Amino acid sequence: MTSLVDVTTLAHVLRRAAQTEILPRFRRLGSDDVRAKSEATDLVTEADERAESMVKAEVSRLWPEALFIGEESVAADPALLDKLQDADLAIIVDPVDGTFNFAAGIPAFGVMASVVSKGETVAGIIFDPMGDDWVLAERGSGAWLRRPDGETLRLKVSQPVALDELVGMAATGYLPKEKRAEIMGNLAKVRYATSYRCAAHEYRTLAGGHVHYLMYNKLMPWDHLAGSLISQEAGAYVRRFDGSPYLPRHLDGGLLVAVDKDTWELLRREVFTI
Repeated sequence: MTSLVDVTTLAHVLRRAAQTEILPRFRRLGSDDVRAKSEATDLVTEADERAESMVKAEVSRLWPEALFIGEESVAADPALLDKLQDADLAIIVDPVDGTFNFAAGIPAFGVMASVVSKGETVAGIIFDPMGDDWVLAERGSGAWLRRPDGETLRLKVSQPVALDELVGMAATGYLPKEKRAEIMGNLAKVRYATSYRCAAHEYRTLAGGHVHYLMYNKLMPWDHLAGSLISQEAGAYVRRFDGSPYLPRHLDGGLLVAVDKDTWELLRREVFTI
């Protein structure tokens, strides 16, 4: 174990929350169980709030010294996010990543957690409630697919290919309006560009060797800390648009993930000209 938190224990906390608070509500949400936050597509459900509350209680019991940061906790108290940079130990949780999909009855959502120590992400976990398995990583120890029966499989990104053969995901919705049309036009240069509207599954797909790149402009720690570490441990090259490393304190600057440095530079030059 390389982090200050037992990652297997935390992984099972996420699984129990999913089984108790998330899955029983899938395709069973009432009209009062779904609310919009910043816009019509930015949703929170009863499952998000109940799952985060359960995970927070377990984290407080198991690691009382850790700062807990959850997406819904920050929605209620934005100042909480300011404490992350100076925390000796923090656990960051996205109780339902892909809430839009979850609320629409689309089975593409996940539960994510990352562990941050002194400003560095040291562990990341993405649990898929529908598949009942995790992808996880601790810094320096590789990225792994793990199933509840103990079976494990080491993950590795795919081999690089030519620009016109690249397949990946690009979250264009949060790009500046003046750049969005240009970037979407540039995406015609690659073979395929899509979005699952769920970073959890997009990171899992890249780390598993099935796509070549991911692009995001909006950076919130619960959306990207776990996945970016898992991607790096699977062999990916992960940088903000200016080429600098992505750190827990960063809330802007965009993020480009590619199977290697050359592919990253090619995409940055030819497609994501932000």
